[in-house]
Amino acid sequence: MSSLLAATPTPEAPPHTGGLLLLMDGTAGLLTVAALGIVLLLVLIIKVRLQPFVALLAVSIAVGLSAGLSVTELFGTVQRSTSVSMIESGMGGILGHVAIIIGLGTMLGAILEVSGGAEALSARLLNLFGEKRAPLAMGLTGLIFGIPVFFDVGIFVLAPIVYAAAKRSGKSILLYCMPLLAGLSMTHAFLPPHPGPVAAAGLFKVDLGWVILMGIIVGIPAVLAAWAYAAWIGKRLFVPVPQDMVEAADEAKAAVAAERAARRAAVGGPTDGATTTTTTGKSTVPTQSTGAGTGAGTGAGSGSVAVAEGPSGAPAEQPPSLSTVFLIIGTPLLLILAATFSSIALDPSTFRSVIEFFGHPFVALTIALLMAYYLLGIRRGWSRKSLETVSTASLKPVGNILLVVGAGGVFGAVLKGSGIADALADTFNDVGLPIIVLAWLISVVLRVAQGSATVAIVTTAGIVVPLVEGQDLSQAHLALIIMAISAGSIFASHVNDGGFWIVAKYFGISERDTLKSWTVLETVLSVAGFAVAALLSIFI
Repeated sequence: MSSLLAATPTPEAPPHTGGLLLLMDGTAGLLTVAALGIVLLLVLIIKVRLQPFVALLAVSIAVGLSAGLSVTELFGTVQRSTSVSMIESGMGGILGHVAIIIGLGTMLGAILEVSGGAEALSARLLNLFGEKRAPLAMGLTGLIFGIPVFFDVGIFVLAPIVYAAAKRSGKSILLYCMPLLAGLSMTHAFLPPHPGPVAAAGLFKVDLGWVILMGIIVGIPAVLAAWAYAAWIGKRLFVPVPQDMVEAADEAKAAVAAERAARRAAVGGPTDGATTTTTTGKSTVPTQSTGAGTGAGTGAGSGSVAVAEGPSGAPAEQPPSLSTVFLIIGTPLLLILAATFSSIALDPSTFRSVIEFFGHPFVALTIALLMAYYLLGIRRGWSRKSLETVSTASLKPVGNILLVVGAGGVFGAVLKGSGIADALADTFNDVGLPIIVLAWLISVVLRVAQGSATVAIVTTAGIVVPLVEGQDLSQAHLALIIMAISAGSIFASHVNDGGFWIVAKYFGISERDTLKSWTVLETVLSVAGFAVAALLSIFI
């Protein structure tokens, strides 16, 4: 009897009914719900100016109810039960993986920024390449320094170097800032630990090692194409260096120089947090004798020059070396790549387990952060309090990013749980376009419509993930689909994108010239990246 009961097939759960599906049944109703949900999302973000996290969460609830999901399925129950809340599982499923990586990556970038690592890197590259190849040096600076720091932080930190190079040469600032921006944008779009590719990797369940590898393979040709356009537009469109920015940079350097001189004179003076002031021109600069530099009190994105003190309160003699910066940035990337390919090249063993342990993104980024703490902080005279201050301050702007990524995970969970994802998969399969092409097109539409690259990535990933389920695609192929989504997310940056205004105002470019330079640069980067990803997907 029991065997007969065990053999009895479990009846399928009844289809979700309710909402709009009461008026329009089947696939047509589900597709209508999906289309209206995406339109509503864009309206809320673009027209209503609702915060993207709130908009994604509200649309997820609206789509779920319209598709016939019950309140219990969406929110669970107050009492303990076996029912699982889609909102909680969607939010927790993605943030459990993404939050730690973004947090560690953000703190690592802040230490590199405040310690003067960015300035040291760009200065060495400028000396190495010379003035004639300064645009290439700027591009490499953005490419390397863009790996651990966010796009806008890279602009704030590296802009004074661009001003100096353009002022010295007398040429258009576009010739120097565009290659830098291309490097920063490429790493932001294609490489972890930036939020977009990390979030997509979590949603697709792809190892970060594959995302890093494909990001490099796809990103390098894309950034080369962008550099070629930057060289072309920089010679044809003259934009002078913004004088107010030059004056601000000069005043900051003068203030720092005066502060360092005051500290030399005050060795043995006030300690333990005592504060003095140094007046330089029109500004009054606070000086705190804490055993760390002034930069130690700034958060990510400050753009100020870091001055680290030695144990006695005197300024550190040497900036971070180029080899130290490369070591800190390259260590986590190499560890993660080694762990990814050890599973392919090595049989299960203790040695492979050790490689996989140190190459796990959580461990690799923690190692890199501890290296930065010591090599850029403690060894150069920073106090532990200063390190804690920099790390904590850098995490303040991360909250919004994590909430948007988590809400994108909720949206994806609702699409899947309501059956909309399966309906979309069936429809797109009938269209006949390859999934990688659809992924790029959807991402492009969302990017152009609402401006945020992160929102475009997490929303597109939520739509595309169900399309690849059951197709037995390799990790490498899924990573290429992520690259296509990431490429679409940077297409045609224009007036609804915050990055557009940062570029325009920080480099003194008119809106019209920003459209001619920055917007086209992003489009070249997007199309070239997608073309490489699509071509590779044929063979992988």
